[in-house]
Formats: sequence, structure tokens, C-alpha cells
Amino acid sequence: MKIPKPITMGKCDDLQVCYYVLSYIEGSDAEEGLIDYSRDVQYDIGVEAGRDLRKMHQYEASVEIGPWYERVIKKHRAYAEAYKTVGVTVKHADRILEFIEGREHYIRNRPNRFQHDDFHVANIIVNDGNYAGVIDFNRYDWGDPLHDFLKVGFFSSQISVPFSVGQLHGYFQSESISDHFWDLYSVYVAMTVFSSVIWSMRVAPDTIDNMMERINRVMEEVFSGYCVVAPCKVQNLV
Repeated sequence: MKIPKPITMGKCDDLQVCYYVLSYIEGSDAEEGLIDYSRDVQYDIGVEAGRDLRKMHQYEASVEIGPWYERVIKKHRAYAEAYKTVGVTVKHADRILEFIEGREHYIRNRPNRFQHDDFHVANIIVNDGNYAGVIDFNRYDWGDPLHDFLKVGFFSSQISVPFSVGQLHGYFQSESISDHFWDLYSVYVAMTVFSSVIWSMRVAPDTIDNMMERINRVMEEVFSGYCVVAPCKVQNLV
């Protein structure tokens, strides 16, 4: 895998902080750098990124970590309750919540493996037309590996559809992408609507307008049953 290598870690008592030092990956983030390349090169970079993501997902969670279903549903319900208090209105929020509730069974018994949890073009490094690596593991988690694909819809496809398609092809390699994948993708995207609103309001309230634009764009895809990165059919909300 092309990822930063750990060098050292420690703590600074004077500042009361911990720190770690990683190796540096030369290049620029793909959110800005991809547009300098042809569509074919963007696709090839996506393929390499997808292959690295598949490698990350080989690592099983330890037995101490609870089942993915229990953890993700608990988080979702907490975010859904918090959403009601922030004064921001998501279009069709009731239908989205009903959609999730009616499809919670898709998430049961999913694998419990390593997740990057923020895998998208802003955390992909490109250099001279090549995939250089992936960074920013600060939000890593354990759970369903396919949850890592929700950022394709929220972030990566807006910058580069060829990259996003390449990521899917690189990850699944010669395997066909099943309808079950798109069922899971739709549920995870729907859940992320509410967590994204809460994150923006709590951490970066000045970005809420931009986040709402992203949410509305992605939910239009899910409502219509059309996914721009395949194109493919996803489980819609009607």
C-alpha cells in the first residue's frame, strides 16, 4: 500500500498534547491535481486508489470491537435525534429516515474490518500523472468495508467521475458489482445526510451551505435511482 509510514510518536508535556511523525508523500491532493490530467489518467489513478483501498480492508477487527451493525445504528439514531435540534432542514428528511429504517437489515452481519473512513480525492495524493498514495487516517474505524465508498458520491464524483469509476473497478477488479453493493451504498449515503449536517454545524458551521448543496445533489441521485459513477441503478427512495 502507498501510505505514510510511521516514524515516531510521543507527547509534549508543556503543551499537553501528543504527536506523531509520518513520512511525506510527494505530490498534490487529487481534489486539485486531477483536473490537470486526461480522463484516462484520472481513471487509472482511481484504479490504483481502489486497489489500495481493497488491501486496507483485509484487516479484521479484534474481538473486543463490537458488531458493526450495533455501532452504526446507534450512531445513526443519535445523529437523527440531534438533527431535530439544529434548525437546518433537509429535503424529504422523513422519507430518508423511513428509507433507512426499512432497510436496516441490509447492514446486519456485515464484515468488521479496517476502514479509512475518509477515503476521497482530497486525501489522495497524485504526482506527475500517477497515484502516489493515500493520507489522513485520523478518522479510521472498524466495520463494513463498503462504508468507505460513500465519499465517492459526496466528494469524489463531483471532482472526477473517471476517478470514481476507476476506484470501483480497481477495488472490485474482475468481480461484478452486485445489486447488494448499491443497496448498502444507498443506505450509508442516506445515513450520512444527518451525520454530515451535525458535523458541519458543530465543527465548521461556515461550511453548512456547501454541505447542504452536496447533500441535495447526492440525494437527487438516490431519489432518482441513478448513480453517476457507473452509471448504475441504486435502491431509490420511492
